[in-house]
Amino acid sequence: MTTASSELPTVPGTHHDTGGLGGHPQGMTTLFFTEMWERFSYYGMRAILILYMVAETSKGGLQMSTAEAGKIYGIYTAMVYMTSIPGGIIADRWLGARLSVLVGGIIIACGHFVLAIPSLAAFYIGLALIVMGTGLLKPNISTMLGGLYDANDERRDSGFSIFYMGINIGAAISPIVCGYFAQSEQFKSLLVRCGLEPNSCWHFGFAAAGVGMLLGLAQFVFNGKRLANVGERPNRSAIKIIEQRSENQSRASAQAKQQLALTPEEWSRIGAIGVLFFFSMFFWAVYEQGGSSLNLFADKLTKNEIFGFRFPSSWLQMVPAVYCIVLAPAFSALWIKLGDKQPSSPAKFTYGLLLLSLGIGLMAPASMIAAGGKVSALWLVFAYLFMVLGEMCLSPVGLSTVTKLAPQRFLASTMGLWFLSMAFGNYLAGYLGGFFDEKSTTTLVTLFGAMGGAGLLATLIIGVLTPKVRQLMSGIR
Repeated sequence: MTTASSELPTVPGTHHDTGGLGGHPQGMTTLFFTEMWERFSYYGMRAILILYMVAETSKGGLQMSTAEAGKIYGIYTAMVYMTSIPGGIIADRWLGARLSVLVGGIIIACGHFVLAIPSLAAFYIGLALIVMGTGLLKPNISTMLGGLYDANDERRDSGFSIFYMGINIGAAISPIVCGYFAQSEQFKSLLVRCGLEPNSCWHFGFAAAGVGMLLGLAQFVFNGKRLANVGERPNRSAIKIIEQRSENQSRASAQAKQQLALTPEEWSRIGAIGVLFFFSMFFWAVYEQGGSSLNLFADKLTKNEIFGFRFPSSWLQMVPAVYCIVLAPAFSALWIKLGDKQPSSPAKFTYGLLLLSLGIGLMAPASMIAAGGKVSALWLVFAYLFMVLGEMCLSPVGLSTVTKLAPQRFLASTMGLWFLSMAFGNYLAGYLGGFFDEKSTTTLVTLFGAMGGAGLLATLIIGVLTPKVRQLMSGIR
């Protein structure tokens, strides 16, 4: 996606600003907490979404079939990624990143509060609003973070790492809060004492996610001065110049067209991205079972208690985020320590797929044991551990690899296409999750065993292809 922002006048840098977290620009602190609360709202709602859809109407749910709920879940999570592309265009050409984040956050909050209304129409409207709002907010808050640093500022990578931690802090806290309101017996008892319907608890969970987004918006507005001029609305006259330039380029001579043409080496590297795209899509199709089939397994077939303390099944959704908080710095340090001895990008993909396969494969024996009664939550805890270890090998590596392989004049477009692998993967995750059936051990063993087996096959294939992919990468690791 080539947008106007790359050719607009550069915003005055804030590279002399060291008043934020860890000596970073003050604006990074503002964006850190905005993103933390936005992810709180997203993952809090996600933790209870499919559980609400399949719950009986007598328990306040929508009583959908697992297949229908999985399909809706898949479409919803896929669209969250796909709308980032138009969201970036809207910011670049009209609203600017800052206003896009504000408007997107307001729309997200409205979506959560609409979900708090107990009706099917409100459910679909709420999901649509969250999708639209996230499309505006998600890509542009990252753009603003990058705008706080000069291109060669050595703090840039560290700043994005801290920002990533904010994402996972929000994702770790939110299932506890939203899950408590949506599922806990203590809160249901409180509703009864207040004269309210206890089965309306789901909607309090959705409302809690909306409150989280409002908190993020409030601090974004009150601390907006820390952002200086970063993310301001684009200069319309500059955009007109750029549009005129684009029109002139379309009428340019064959020499101009030749400048835009890809070289054989660039085509080779695009081919490498294409190969990795397929395996990234497969990875997310399995990894995102965390919000669909594994979430249902936690709810239907898991003993959710520790030392006699019972907790809502949605609380297990915090486990992957906690692992990310702990493991991300460790993997970052590992790659730095290995230096030029670290595995190549396709080799890291191989390790990631292998670990993912082991994680989801653990659920096959867990399903067999569940035929005799609910199983320990440790099955999910260890499954998530392997899956997150796989994520550390593949997710950040994939993003980094695209930035290295893509032609710089088409970098934004290529990155937008890369995010489609996550969108397609999320859609497939919902589709596969729709096969979950807690009453059929055979179905569950087949579901998780097939995903684990397919993962091992994918691991073998990319392992065999690694030398060829490295050749396509033309010297880039």
